[in-house]
Amino acid sequence: MVNIYLKSGRDKPVRMRHPWIFSGSISKVEGAGRPGDLCRVFSSKGEFLATGYFNPESAINVRVLSNKNSLFDRSALQFRMLRAIRARNPLLTGGTDSCRLINSEGDFLPGLIVDKYSSGLVVQILTAGMENFRSDITEILLSQEAPPEFIFERSDTDARRREGLEARSGTLSGKVPPRFLLQENGIRFRVEVESGQKTGFFFDQRPNRNLLREYAQDRVMCDCFCYSGAFSVNALYAGVRSVDLVDISKPALGWAEENIAENGFSDRDVKFISSDIFKYLRQTDKNYDLIVLDPPKFARHPGELQAASRGYKDINLIAMKKIRPDGIIFTFSCSNAVDPKLFRQIVFSAAADAGRQVQVLHVLTSGPDHPVNIAHKEGEYLKGLVLKILE
Repeated sequence: MVNIYLKSGRDKPVRMRHPWIFSGSISKVEGAGRPGDLCRVFSSKGEFLATGYFNPESAINVRVLSNKNSLFDRSALQFRMLRAIRARNPLLTGGTDSCRLINSEGDFLPGLIVDKYSSGLVVQILTAGMENFRSDITEILLSQEAPPEFIFERSDTDARRREGLEARSGTLSGKVPPRFLLQENGIRFRVEVESGQKTGFFFDQRPNRNLLREYAQDRVMCDCFCYSGAFSVNALYAGVRSVDLVDISKPALGWAEENIAENGFSDRDVKFISSDIFKYLRQTDKNYDLIVLDPPKFARHPGELQAASRGYKDINLIAMKKIRPDGIIFTFSCSNAVDPKLFRQIVFSAAADAGRQVQVLHVLTSGPDHPVNIAHKEGEYLKGLVLKILE
């Protein structure tokens, strides 16, 4: 096992159970230190601090697994995986058959994501440490009481490149149906696990889509960055008067149209608009009383924070100019680099520039299938606000 010694004064985050140790905090490495090797972490004075796995090719040199001096083996992996899966059982009721089962650091399994899609699973193995447990992960998932009909891997993200790993995508077990449906809160959605964003669907917004139903009835809605149309389908379920779905991607709009048809809403007042959202909201003469702003990640790292902040302010400012009095805006950021405090400041600045009276009705985050390690604020990537514009 590799031994890692920290620089003087760099041990506090580890003692406070933060799961990442960056290369700049390390003074000495004893051992070969191959990517993914298990390691012990010590202070500059030689005090034991944690066990984890080491990757010299990543900026995050160590992912902490435990603050106890114990071996992390297949048995420990299985315990944590099954603990996380069992914790999701209460969520898979009431017309919901799909959710996130394992959420990386949030389930104390850094680098491992598992999503349940009806009777199958989609896996992401994102770090060298978890890559070394690849066969164990598959075997543990197949050994469940009700084994999945298929396991598909979508380890094709930038996170693997940053770990020095090649992208991987393909079937690990069973056969993925060419087309299948999941259920979420009584609504059906078509799934494309092989080509969709993330693992194929955005489970993190499930409770927020459900909340939208409380505000949708009889409103005129604009669903910006609509992707698969999940917010719109929930609004139609709740009796929204009309919906304009806007996305720059024509394939995404086609997917949204299929989801609306699948749930029997094709005869409703629905329009699909392929356009840049910023351009559309600036140029349209139409005003709305319900707007959803769920953009893609504007900041992938801190270096993009300034530009992202301008983007978030701009889109919120435009939306506030297009919303009618007593209208509702659901606004989100999924950028890790934008923390909840900064996001609220950005939205506040947009409201001030728009000259509108704005109330915050709800502060939003992801659902309970996306738990966050309390010591790992970086895991709280999704943040949102429900705003009421009074006048």
